[in-house]
Amino acid sequence: MVALNWQQRVGNQRDWVWRGWQTRYIYVRPRSQQMHCTLARPFLLLHGFGASVGHWRHTLEGLGIQHPVYAFDLLGFGASEKGASDYGVAFWVEQVYVFWQTFIGQPVVLVGNSTGSLVSLAVSALHPDMVAGIVALNLPDPTVREEAIPGFLRPAIAFLESIFASPLLLKPLFYWVRQPNIVRSWAKIAYANPDAVTDELVEILSQPAYDRGAAQAFCRILKAMTQRCFAPSVKGVLPQLSIPILLIWGKQDRMVPPKFAPQFASYNSRVTLIELENAGHCPHDECPEQVNRLILEWIETWKHR
Repeated sequence: MVALNWQQRVGNQRDWVWRGWQTRYIYVRPRSQQMHCTLARPFLLLHGFGASVGHWRHTLEGLGIQHPVYAFDLLGFGASEKGASDYGVAFWVEQVYVFWQTFIGQPVVLVGNSTGSLVSLAVSALHPDMVAGIVALNLPDPTVREEAIPGFLRPAIAFLESIFASPLLLKPLFYWVRQPNIVRSWAKIAYANPDAVTDELVEILSQPAYDRGAAQAFCRILKAMTQRCFAPSVKGVLPQLSIPILLIWGKQDRMVPPKFAPQFASYNSRVTLIELENAGHCPHDECPEQVNRLILEWIETWKHR
């Protein structure tokens, strides 16, 4: 019996045009007896840096049994267009909001991983009408690193970062890191469980890097990430939110240190923190059944509030 690839298991992908740029998205209808129930809360999934809708394949299957689930590739990633854009969290927030206006139109639960979690926070602060709750699968904060650097060192580090962000260096680096064997090595650092780094995952992560404009987008995004305006601070945004927030963090996360989890949870009393053993930076892909169950159980608690 031939195993189905993730597109065949989950459903068909579609294209949507925003600002003249093509965006790839997917929509999964609930498959249970509740599929016609209008009370089922929609989910909108936002991937992390270098990922795409395929990274959510297990989440789409698990949450899609009872809920409508949407996911799309942020511009610059996945199968979405890799244009010469001014990338940053504010840019993706606008894309998310217009997507929601176009296809959903009712409050959703945002589920983000890494950069997608940061975008989820920013969307919720700017457009509270569209967000009923947030699931953040770890939560990076670029401003934390800046605060940790002594003031007298910041000019020197900014100079070094400007050199590193030069396309003359980044493009050769990009052509090297997009190789499937290098992608596999990076994934094994990000994942606590090496068995979760499958051929399917490597293809999902590496294939978009061969698209037209991928090198240019990579350079623009990394350069944007060195700027102070790339993203708001978690400490500045999280206390403002008045919606339920589920923060799930892998205890073996090597990309965003787990020590930040309780610190960020302390910023808002509506945060429910769950720290997972034997999970790294992408718990939704490493232990999907556990994460899907935690999300659905958390949603059920809303009925008792």
